[in-house]
Amino acid sequence: MRAASRKANSVLVIDVGGTHVKVLATGQPEERKIPSGSRMTARKMTKDVKRVTKDWEYDLVSIGYPGPVIHGRPLHEPYNLGGGWVGFNFGKAFGCPVKVINDAAMQALGSYQGGRMLFLGLGAGLGSAMIVDGILEPMELAHLPYKRGKTYEDYVGARALKRSGKKSWRRHVADIVERLKGALDAEYVVLGGGNAKNIKELPPGARMGDNRNAFVGGFRLWEEKPK
Repeated sequence: MRAASRKANSVLVIDVGGTHVKVLATGQPEERKIPSGSRMTARKMTKDVKRVTKDWEYDLVSIGYPGPVIHGRPLHEPYNLGGGWVGFNFGKAFGCPVKVINDAAMQALGSYQGGRMLFLGLGAGLGSAMIVDGILEPMELAHLPYKRGKTYEDYVGARALKRSGKKSWRRHVADIVERLKGALDAEYVVLGGGNAKNIKELPPGARMGDNRNAFVGGFRLWEEKPK
């Protein structure tokens, strides 16, 4: 474990992505980035993060993982990274308490402003989470059926954007926001993820998120209840 002289409740947040791993710690002014990709295993990630944060102090770690997480553990290996994530002991690797959460859920937690919020992450796929009166529920809406035997992700994921173009993609984003907002009785929808920047006009009831909210969510993860 880390020395007791570490600052109390100092959190290191790790946002694991397909192209970069981004890190930020309590009290630090700027995030730091590490290139990721298909060779980024869980072991390599922890080693690289410890290397680039060796001058930072922290005694808690939050990890936003690009895939389903059950009971604080990745359910399966990520499709766009290296292996070794399932069953990896992150607490042992970092030498302090670690919480692992789905990356969309972590950004949702950082985007929350009360009430019933639905978060949709428009990235390589479609991340999703909902928070109702401060209670976070990670969701897997991406693979639900949508149209013509295809899923929501098939219409608003990165491949759909490239295949169909921005105009068609925006139309489907607006339609999906309307459908899911109504079905889940959300008061508002926050749109995040790397492709949210391609939205020209926000759908009714939607707000634009900020990818840096993932760090806010990582800090909030150690609070009793989001504020």
